[in-house]
Amino acid sequence: KELQKWQSSLVVRYGSPTQVFQELLAQHDIKAVYTNHDYEPYALERDQAVGELLQARGISFQTYKDQCIFEKDEVLTDAQKPYSVFTPYSKKWKAKLNDFYLKSYPTEKYFQNFVSLPQEPIPALEQMGFVDMPEVVFPDRQVRLDIVKNYHEKRDFPAQQGTTRLSVHLRFGTVSIRTLAREAKQHNETWLNELIWRDFYMMILWHFPRVGKGQAFKEKYDTIEWRQDKTQFEAWCAGQTGYPIVDAGMRELNATGFMHNRVRMVVASFLTKHLLIDWRWGEAYFAQKLLDFDLSANNGGWQWASGSGCDAAPYFRIFNPASQTEKFDKKGEYIRKWIPEINGFGYPKPIVEHTFARNRALATYKKALGNEETP
Repeated sequence: KELQKWQSSLVVRYGSPTQVFQELLAQHDIKAVYTNHDYEPYALERDQAVGELLQARGISFQTYKDQCIFEKDEVLTDAQKPYSVFTPYSKKWKAKLNDFYLKSYPTEKYFQNFVSLPQEPIPALEQMGFVDMPEVVFPDRQVRLDIVKNYHEKRDFPAQQGTTRLSVHLRFGTVSIRTLAREAKQHNETWLNELIWRDFYMMILWHFPRVGKGQAFKEKYDTIEWRQDKTQFEAWCAGQTGYPIVDAGMRELNATGFMHNRVRMVVASFLTKHLLIDWRWGEAYFAQKLLDFDLSANNGGWQWASGSGCDAAPYFRIFNPASQTEKFDKKGEYIRKWIPEINGFGYPKPIVEHTFARNRALATYKKALGNEETP
């Protein structure tokens, strides 16, 4: 509708990229194609295939940075190497930041060049194989400054509206990262750090593409003997572990396609440490369910939880669901919302005992990693 105000429209096609571009080339006299960088393994293969198709026909293929503030080699160590720890990366990121990187792109001057095409129907989600989820509510894309200004105080409490929910808009490009970074720089450094994490994980994926292909960032962690317990994994997926904060998070995810970030850390730690199930299983499940799924951030978060990723903290960091609940949902508001039967006979008993699970995880990790990291 916004494009129609400028006498233009949006053409949406569903199919394999090369097939769709062949159709477009047959329908239009295309001189050049402009797109923005993506850093995921599949996206790189897709863009290369489309670029080769276009260039074989003498059509220019131009790509640009858009979805992050700094990409690829723009933030490196003094030795010109990619960072592998967030804190020093974030310091260099902030030192490099200036108004040039925060200003909006001058899109308005191109409006007069938009081509007016007949409006095509946009494919319905059901046509593309997505199931109807009646509880899904797409958040507004406006920046709530009241939330941003108090983000550092309220972001960890899942029962409160302490986060902006803008991650889905960043994922699909319906809000500008530069707009958000300008607001963050002005109003809340903690929120700015979350945006920097996003750049950080994209940088990691670019420099270490193996992490996007199922390999641990810390390669020795690929030797951990994970438990292939499908029954316990299914209990985790369904929110039936007997640990209320874990189950509430999984039920929220299954119903809405969203999970609060603090709870994401708790449920990921529970799967990888308490149940000792491969982080890749959890990563794949989140990829299937999250509306804001972003490969680099999802992979980074899961490897952070399992200890195999870019993180200075060692493997023996294991979240205690009970103490996490006491800190961040003390009144049980979040838990009661998603587990109405919490005090009834229908709620399951814990599928594993905390101290036993913690000791088992420490022993398993130590066996794989040796004594290089000790509590």
